[in-house]
Amino acid sequence: MFTRPRILITGATDGIGQLAALDLARRGAHLILTARSEAKADQTCAAIEAVAPGTPVDVHFVDFSDLAAVVMTGKAIAAQHQRIDVLINNAGLHAFEQRVTKDGYSEMIAVNYFAPWLLTDTLRETLAHFALSRIVTVGSEASRQSGGLDIEKDLLDIAPFTARGSSRIYGRTKLLDIMFSLELARQLDGTGVAVNCLCPGFNVTGLGRELSFARPVAGLLTWLGIGNPERGAGAIVRLATDPAFGKQTGAYVSAKSTRLLTPVAPADNEEARRQLWEKTTETLSRFR
Repeated sequence: MFTRPRILITGATDGIGQLAALDLARRGAHLILTARSEAKADQTCAAIEAVAPGTPVDVHFVDFSDLAAVVMTGKAIAAQHQRIDVLINNAGLHAFEQRVTKDGYSEMIAVNYFAPWLLTDTLRETLAHFALSRIVTVGSEASRQSGGLDIEKDLLDIAPFTARGSSRIYGRTKLLDIMFSLELARQLDGTGVAVNCLCPGFNVTGLGRELSFARPVAGLLTWLGIGNPERGAGAIVRLATDPAFGKQTGAYVSAKSTRLLTPVAPADNEEARRQLWEKTTETLSRFR
């Protein structure tokens, strides 16, 4: 009897996450999606049914800037699903001005790093309970624009920034994601859980949704064949399904060729990754 792999993917109602969800549905997955918008969730479920009729889809609504809600959602998913084969941390945000969450954190740090860290932490036992599960996190070579990392300061940085300065902050969140993935891979080494992350490349679907000119620019780039989101989605699916990445752990790869990438400092330093994990654990202790 065919058993559908249960795949949880965040940020699946837009962009490369939605494309990955459609591909995973075609491959026979039982999908568990997180969503913020009911309308977008309905559209995504309809698209999934169109390409893969009968695909089981469970939707959990959550705002990733609300960290207590992220933990509650993780617990609800764990209660509903005794087994999760793959967790895909894909949801992300590129804000062009500073917004502070109700918890007192930079919105980009909360959504892009704290939320996936907490969701993964909440589901860690569920993922580790069955051998050969996977955790896939979407990082980015935008991390090279971060200008380094001051662990004590940057996690709590809520200083204002402009659209011009936003790339450095976004890059910092992706640096944190890479460091999180590599450290988690070290912690789970030998458990049968494969932990890998990827750079999805430049994708027009994520091109500054908050900017007024984003849509026409995205249309032009699509017409020119630049920033094809299928490539990024394909890399997510490969890390989630390819048997090779069920055996490999601790990898950071490029969407273009799934070749190994060397992360920028301090993500390339094991001690720095451990220090980040400890500081994150301390920072988020009130939510766990």
